[in-house]
Order: sequence, then structure tokens, then C-alpha cells
Amino acid sequence: MGLFDRIRRAFTGEDTVIKEIEQPVEDQIVFDTYDKGMEKTRKNFSDRINDLFSSFREIDEEFYEDLEEAFISADVGFQMTMALTDAIRDELEARNVYKANDVKQVMLEKMVQIYEKDDQERNDIRLNPDGPTVILFVGVNGVGKTTSVGKIGYQLKQEGHKVLLAAADTFRAGAIEQLNVWGERLGIPVVTGKAQSDPASVVFDAVKKANEEHYDYLLVDTAGRLQTKANLMQELAKIKRIIERENPNGVQEVLLALDATTGQNALIQAKQFNETTEITGLVLTKLDGTAKGGVVLSIRYELDIPVKYIGLGEKATDLQKFDAEQYMYSLIKDVLEQQ
Repeated sequence: MGLFDRIRRAFTGEDTVIKEIEQPVEDQIVFDTYDKGMEKTRKNFSDRINDLFSSFREIDEEFYEDLEEAFISADVGFQMTMALTDAIRDELEARNVYKANDVKQVMLEKMVQIYEKDDQERNDIRLNPDGPTVILFVGVNGVGKTTSVGKIGYQLKQEGHKVLLAAADTFRAGAIEQLNVWGERLGIPVVTGKAQSDPASVVFDAVKKANEEHYDYLLVDTAGRLQTKANLMQELAKIKRIIERENPNGVQEVLLALDATTGQNALIQAKQFNETTEITGLVLTKLDGTAKGGVVLSIRYELDIPVKYIGLGEKATDLQKFDAEQYMYSLIKDVLEQQ
């Protein structure tokens, strides 16, 4: 039985308290990492929802207005809030529900259903069957893009893969040095060029090395760019063309790094980037430092771009592969335990 089913069954008393379910050690480590990293977001969400139900009297228009306000305040986003509220309204009317606990159950069920969207999230990294798997990292400066490259490189190496890094951000002061530090620390080679040199030439050299020396993964750190800067977007297109020409099956992933602490601004940024280049996945950084983790729901609902990794702490192992079930449970756990 999946965790989502257990959440639903908890309201009927068919399951014991979810947090007491025994799990394998590795699963428990992941669980604990999510639980700690989502603490601020969970508290923000649960405080809003529990406040709403503490004063619950009846289901009327005022209740729905308060529900919308609670979702928006929890940084769920406007479009997701409207869709979620409409779905809850329809279900409550269909079931003729009026008790607070039953209303809360319907709310949580609809959150899960809308997030699932009747399919499986595509959060695994797509692999290249005929050569090195190439992953481009894009995003504006300051979101933790280069750090994410290093952390993912570390994890891939720990899994036994041969990893190569490419410092294609030749414009930002210190970017090459930052990636070199990660490479030295992790024992992963880094292909570099001179400051202000052509990033495409760095990528060309990196792809050549990755193929000739049979690397499993090539992680490319590109220049922090605003989607409105046409020259930088053209540079990214040039980099992709070179990879597609020199590497069997081209680029496997284009991951956009977003700072979770910016909340709904991260959604806006994702929309704008997605208009100019095909984003295949997201790396949502600094989730542990914010109460705005509800933005994951907005991104899933409005863009349908899978979140591949989320940052839940400072350590390399705290950049976790995104697990939708763990995320949803970590978000609603306190609300569930108040029922």
C-alpha cells in the first residue's frame, strides 16, 4: 500500500498512526531528511489549515473564501488554489459532507489527487544508452546552481558512476574556481577554460573527453542567466547544438535551479525560462530555509515540469531526489495528526 493510500485510510481508523510505520533504514533516513527539511513549510501550511478548522462552523461561502486565503497564504499559488477549492467544493456537495473532520479528509484527498494528476511523476534522470548522460544546469545567479552540480556529482560518484564536470560559466567571477573546489573535494575532474572565454568551447572539450574516456555522466554548469538576456539564451542554444552534434543522443536533461525561498517568484521564473528553452526538470534549492515550499504544488499544477531534486539542508546528501509521496506526507502530516 502506498503512502497516499495510508493517508486516506488514516481517517477511517483502518491504519495505525502513520509515523509509527516501520521502514527500512535507508527509507527512514530519507523520511527523516524530508521531515526535518520540510519543517518550516509544514508548520506554515498546518498553522493556516488548523486555524481555519479551529473556527469551523459550517460550509458556506465564507468558509470557501477562508479556505482560499489559507491556501494562498501557505504559498500554494493562485491557480492551484482555485482548482483545489473548486474540487473540494464539488466533492463536499457530492458527498453531502458537513462535519469538520470529514471536510478536512476531503481537502487532503483532493490535494493528493490534483498533485498526482493521474500519472507518475517523471523524476528519474533520463539516461543516454549510447554514451555519456549529459545534464545542463541553468538558472539565475545566486540560486545554488553550481552547488547543486557539485552535490549531484557527489551522489552519482557515490553510486559508482564515472562523473565529469564542465565549468561553462566563464562570465561570473569565481564560478570556475567554485566548481574546481567541488571537483577537488570530491575527486571529480573538471573541464575548464579561461575567464570570459567562449563557454561553447569548454563544452566541446568536455563532451570530447567524456566520450573518449567513457564517462557515465557529464554535468555542465552554465552561466547564470536571466531569460530576458537574449545573448545568454543564444549561448545556451549554441551549447545545446554542440552537444547534439558531438554526443550520441545529445542532451538528456536541462535542469533549472530555483531558489525555494522566493516562493511564487520561482514559479514565474520557471514559466519564463520554459518559454525560451525546453526545461526537462527542476532543482528546487534551499527548501529547508523557507516556509514557501508550497510552490512545488504550483509548479506541478501549472507547468507539469517534474521536480527532480530538492534541497533539504547544507550537506551533499541533503540534496534529495524528489519523492512526491514523501513531500506530500511531510507537508500535510501535522494537519493529519490533528484530525
